[in-house]
Amino acid sequence: MDNTKNINTSRSPLQGGGGVAIIKYNAGNVQSVLYALQRIGVNAFVTDDPKQILEADKVIFPGVGHAAPAMQYLIERGLDKVIVSLKQPVLGVCLGQQLLCSHSEEGDTNCLGVFDTSVRLFTSDDPTIKVPQMGWNNIYNYNSVLFDGLDKNAFVYFVHSYYAALCKETAVTTDYILPYSSALQKDNFYAVQFHPEKSGVVGETILKNFINIK
Repeated sequence: MDNTKNINTSRSPLQGGGGVAIIKYNAGNVQSVLYALQRIGVNAFVTDDPKQILEADKVIFPGVGHAAPAMQYLIERGLDKVIVSLKQPVLGVCLGQQLLCSHSEEGDTNCLGVFDTSVRLFTSDDPTIKVPQMGWNNIYNYNSVLFDGLDKNAFVYFVHSYYAALCKETAVTTDYILPYSSALQKDNFYAVQFHPEKSGVVGETILKNFINIK
């Protein structure tokens, strides 16, 4: 399904606020998310400025890396308090999803606590199952507007060793070693463990759906 015509492209922060802000911190994949948004006609901006983040129409919180130093960076700059205070739609991606949870086993890290679930390390006694999960896997049990227009059991791209446990805020489920939350939603906070920016047409649809949230 092509939602491109319906997208409200973002304004520059130089035009008095608004727009789509991508939070800049010491975790990777910020640029790849920026380029993915550009491909669907959205001119987002990357910032660690609390004022710009607070004034944005939508906020994307991506990340690839280790939970402990990422949280430390956010705390040192006061971005932890900014993120949890946001009232506009927020989308966490990969490490961004994990940091929105209550606690991560990675570095025994207390996280932002938006979602009431913990992040755990994949473990398996089966030597044929590799950690991290790396590659394409399907998502199911859609329970969010992020997944409007997708076929059942759509495939998306994952790279991760830690997962968010199933909880009341689970918006999509994936099976790898065990069922886990590959997406979460609570109020204005949305999050996905997979990489929509690397998930082809399915990922573009998810990003378009997020941009179109009122």
